[in-house]
Amino acid sequence: MRTGDIMATAPAGVGAFNVIQLEHAEAIVSGAEAAGAPVVLQISENCVRYHQALKPIALACLAVAESSAAPVAVHLDHATDRALVEEAVRLGVGSVMYDASALPDAANVAATAEVAAWCHQRGAWIEAELGEIGGKDGVHAPGARTDPGKAASYVAATGVDALAVAVGTSHAMTSKDAVLDLALIAELHRAVPVPLVLHGSSGVPDASLREAVRHGMKKINIATHLNRAFTGAVRDHLTADATVVDSRKYLARARTAVTQEVTHLLTLLTT
Repeated sequence: MRTGDIMATAPAGVGAFNVIQLEHAEAIVSGAEAAGAPVVLQISENCVRYHQALKPIALACLAVAESSAAPVAVHLDHATDRALVEEAVRLGVGSVMYDASALPDAANVAATAEVAAWCHQRGAWIEAELGEIGGKDGVHAPGARTDPGKAASYVAATGVDALAVAVGTSHAMTSKDAVLDLALIAELHRAVPVPLVLHGSSGVPDASLREAVRHGMKKINIATHLNRAFTGAVRDHLTADATVVDSRKYLARARTAVTQEVTHLLTLLTT
């Protein structure tokens, strides 16, 4: 299943959560099943680097998705390497984000259009980004904004299926105090003919996430928030029992913590 297929049938927002290891994928899918909602499992370029290869984590996510009672798409997130995009599609990953936002505008358009055409020829769905969204290195940049006219032109020139936009979020935030530009979201929604994607959503308060969806945001990317829940559960378990050596004991706690957060967030986005 592709991310676009899920978004086409979802009545409201679609949660897209980043996977680091198998327990994350299992927890995210369990949370989707509990919420009765579709979900996207995202594999980032950083995750691939951590595992030292795409294939093991991609095939694991695809297997978890296939066995789920909820609709699940597997998505390659923030890939700057075209070879990685091509490998993902060949492995069966039906959705990718090709990120050429660090390039000058003309080069971004040219590279993204080529990758989009390649993906479409193979039935894959593609997301892209016009200009860098703040905080990829953890620096909060609330002033970054996407121009609606430029966004519409970019989509027309590249042929992408969804667009990540800058509306006040920042990647890797550990506090929920990002202030969204809801008026801009609504303007972008009117101007851009493809679904909008909110990156850096871990820093957005719950009420604002719901408002973002109501104003036109469709795909909501969350990573750091789940990592905090996962790590916090591991830390609490090891602090409470310094003698534990079986990693299944604390990873199971972490998996449960992430499941609970995913259930809460998907319920929030879909109601």
